[in-house]
Amino acid sequence: MNPSAADWIKKFLNRFEKQSLVLRFNSEDDFYAHLKSSGFIYGVSIAALPEEPVSHLKLSKEEFTKINLFHGLLFTYLNNFPDGSFDEAIDSIVLFYKALGKGKTGFLQKLVKTNAKDNQLEHILSARLQETNTVLKKNSTSLITFALLYMDILSFKVFLSTPKKLTHYTIELESTIINCCFLALRSKERKNKYDKQLVALFESSSSYLNEINHGDDILWAESATYLTLKDGLEKKYLLDLCTLAVNDDHVLDASEFQFLQQLTVFLDFSEEDLKQSIKDLSDFSEAHSAKIQLFEYSNPVHQFYKQSSETVKKLILRNKVRLTKELEESGELMVLLGQSAVRDLTSEEKTKVKDQLLDICKTIPSLTIFLLPGGTVLLPLLVKFIPKILPSSFQDNRIDTKKRS
Repeated sequence: MNPSAADWIKKFLNRFEKQSLVLRFNSEDDFYAHLKSSGFIYGVSIAALPEEPVSHLKLSKEEFTKINLFHGLLFTYLNNFPDGSFDEAIDSIVLFYKALGKGKTGFLQKLVKTNAKDNQLEHILSARLQETNTVLKKNSTSLITFALLYMDILSFKVFLSTPKKLTHYTIELESTIINCCFLALRSKERKNKYDKQLVALFESSSSYLNEINHGDDILWAESATYLTLKDGLEKKYLLDLCTLAVNDDHVLDASEFQFLQQLTVFLDFSEEDLKQSIKDLSDFSEAHSAKIQLFEYSNPVHQFYKQSSETVKKLILRNKVRLTKELEESGELMVLLGQSAVRDLTSEEKTKVKDQLLDICKTIPSLTIFLLPGGTVLLPLLVKFIPKILPSSFQDNRIDTKKRS
């Protein structure tokens, strides 16, 4: 089986029966533990879950990630509908991604002209992984985006029970996870220059996501009312990601451990749950000799920021005509973007900018990357560069604060 070639899903399902893919796992928690052991939760898949080899080929981390994402979605469906078939699961997963990508034409344009649902899903999953890699360039920060792919599985679970809640859920879940990882990173006592660059980017991003109470890092979570604390998978995932975020040097200092303890209490977990999360990460890292930081230092963060900036600039230039037209029609957004270049916007204004910019991104295919999990962290770069790259569009709308004072 070659996950990079057509018909791999059909071959995968022909090779493994439901017993191997679903029934051998005792529960959702058991399946999650196996996903974590494979590295999928950490964004570095080094194996697939079936006990037998899935391929005679030497597969890449991205190919293992694709297989594990599909397996996770498949398990979620059949765990919810034990009498369901593989074909029914595939149909449902395709519907889920179409619902998740509603209006995101750039994502859905890649969904091929074929009636075979398994082939459609193959293209969806390839596009899903490619879109996340495109945002942050290959091998630069695929770790952070791939670590966020488990959100697809959590969101699919919600889609199966209450489809109408999907959009709101995915937005809130992404914001919560990104903010939480940022707070975990900020808790580090010894920050190198790369830590500081990432903190600066996340602080900028967080103002366009959810406001953070800087007096008490853990208070932000109390406003995440969607997080019912009844879903153990959400809570485990959140704790594992935060453990990953602070443990890049394999040593937890006092402030890092204190943050994780606060989060553990908030999530209604025990001290043993926290110890297990730390142990799982340590065991995986030692077993596979992999640098699996959530924020990848083998390719320094300044390179991440630089490449991300270049990507955003290129997207703006390639869509200059369309962007200019959309901005001119938006009115208020044009004014606010112009003002953002000379003063700090209020929280209310930032919310307006975020909402209106994302609406524009929905209409421009190549900008739909900002709508995918992990993409909104780059939204401040879009706000920063639009007035600089499209200056003529803002000449009549720029506010001269000096003259007003």
